[in-house]
Amino acid sequence: MDLFSRSWTALLAVVADLGDEDFARPSGCAGWLVRDLVCHLVIDAQDVLITLVTPTEAEPTRDAVTYWAVSRTPPTGDDPLDALIVRLAAAYQEPGLLKFHLDDVGSAAGRAAVLADPALRVSTQDMVLTAGDYLSAYVLEWTLHHLDLIAHLPGATPPPAEGLARTREMLEQIAGAAFPESFSDRDALLIGTGRRAPTDAERAELGELAAKLPLVLG
Repeated sequence: MDLFSRSWTALLAVVADLGDEDFARPSGCAGWLVRDLVCHLVIDAQDVLITLVTPTEAEPTRDAVTYWAVSRTPPTGDDPLDALIVRLAAAYQEPGLLKFHLDDVGSAAGRAAVLADPALRVSTQDMVLTAGDYLSAYVLEWTLHHLDLIAHLPGATPPPAEGLARTREMLEQIAGAAFPESFSDRDALLIGTGRRAPTDAERAELGELAAKLPLVLG
């Protein structure tokens, strides 16, 4: 729960520091500019708020790792929902309005996470998780999107080290194998999720794991 808050606070701080010109830069998400990714974060924050006020008495069906659906097909940006995000982001017109909306909804999501009972069972997307597992899953979401946000922003503050480490741990659980110790957490995440291709040397180090990559999470 605490790691959720640290990861989310760090991501919101990077967005708050963006200049207007930064919103037109590409992000690490295929087909999305920085403004599109920030708009997606607004939707994510709304999802957190909705889920935390959707309790259930049903038994959990997923945890922080099994929450994620995995495919091998990287996104192209042509998915209808991805395209909708682009249109929504463009409708803001002024970057300041988008920053304000994320700060408003994002701060509320952060407060809701702090107040949530980790043992509370919540329902989302036909899944049942404890609030603690749900928020732990979002550490992965925040960390990967933090990397996406700063992909073309030299000098921007990276995700917290503990968030990178926890996300790597979850990705290794999803993969059923560990990344080479020589890989930094950041490189393991970028290569593991297909955000960048491994070099020949890195592919050799990956061994059999290379055949399982990329792990596209949704």
